[in-house]
Amino acid sequence: MARTRTYLTVLTALGLLAVTGCGAADMTKQASPYANAQGSKTVTLSVQSWVGAQANTAVVTYLLEHELGYRVDTVQVDEVPAWDALSQGRVDAILEDWGHPDQEQRYITDKKTIQRAGDLGVTGHIGWFVPTYFAKQHPDVTDWHNLDKYADQLRTAESGDKGQLIDGSPSYVTNDKALVKNLGLDYQVVFAGSEAAQITQIKQFAKAKKPFLSYWYKPQWLFEKVPMTEVKLPAYKDGCDADPAKVKCAYPVTPLQKFMNADFAKNGGDAATLVKNFRWTTDEQNEVALLIADQGLSSEEAARKWVKENEPTWKKWLPKK
Repeated sequence: MARTRTYLTVLTALGLLAVTGCGAADMTKQASPYANAQGSKTVTLSVQSWVGAQANTAVVTYLLEHELGYRVDTVQVDEVPAWDALSQGRVDAILEDWGHPDQEQRYITDKKTIQRAGDLGVTGHIGWFVPTYFAKQHPDVTDWHNLDKYADQLRTAESGDKGQLIDGSPSYVTNDKALVKNLGLDYQVVFAGSEAAQITQIKQFAKAKKPFLSYWYKPQWLFEKVPMTEVKLPAYKDGCDADPAKVKCAYPVTPLQKFMNADFAKNGGDAATLVKNFRWTTDEQNEVALLIADQGLSSEEAARKWVKENEPTWKKWLPKK
């Protein structure tokens, strides 16, 4: 099961047109001038809109530029279209993917235009969460069977006469509408529009100590600012989400993966080696994500700070000379 989770696309000197925010650049129609540039030290990385993915890209970009001497372009593409862009060589690598078995079958097994680049080292999980202060007051809310009991308290102007389930962007792959319907819950899925907008809503609810129910995910730095407790949905079993319209189970735990364009994997030299070797922990990713999203550092500033303080970790990712 996958999900897409704000990163400003780097505009190159050649005037690459990009769309920022939750609408991403259509990389199936235009390419970065750096992508698939045979024989030159240039790399294009796809970056998703959630801050954990930005943290990955920030650190790898910094190392490519400052340790290996590459020019790097980053482009924001929604998760599924990114696979097509990667297949066509319009981007060279994706550093965080939450699992797209259909795309893996099409591009890795059948077309052989994409190759696996290994585990990111971070395990992801999507779920429904309520603020911990509300869960302490009403412990039974953490069982989905009891959610309707609290629907009245979770109503908003956007959800009408139903409780509100906050989702992020409509472009995220989510089972929530099907889950609400198939579990017979008196809730309305309301899309915030992006991870940033969803964070703003959650912070507003938390500041006022109001209850909320939200689609959310781990790892994510916001848990350190707004403690949340997961609602137990029906247990996940292999295949229970095979038919998106009939889903009645929780989201799986997903080891996050990296992927590369097949030509880049073969001819990308030191850059491809770094992408393959890049593997860090949830705590390390959250450390950089917090610098970006909470402390307001630019991606480059956050990466510089982390790289300066963690040389023994990243030195192992560099090609052996």
